Amino acid sequence: MAAPLEFTIEETIGVLSTSKSGWTRELNLVSWNGRPAKFDLRDWSPDHSKMGKGLTLTNEEIEQLRQLLDSMISD
Repeated sequence: MAAPLEFTIEETIGVLSTSKSGWTRELNLVSWNGRPAKFDLRDWSPDHSKMGKGLTLTNEEIEQLRQLLDSMISD
């Protein structure tokens, strides 16, 4: 049996949207299983006890994403 997944939301950067059920899509800095925090984009239940599938990005990946988004806006 797999070990339980441990996480700590170290910083809430922002909420992108909220569903009618109260779940929020958030960008956070999250430490998974005691590892250094990474940027994390996923859906969370109102009390953060449950989560949906998400996307975890390193500092380098989030910077590349920022550059891609900036280039879309400036075009």
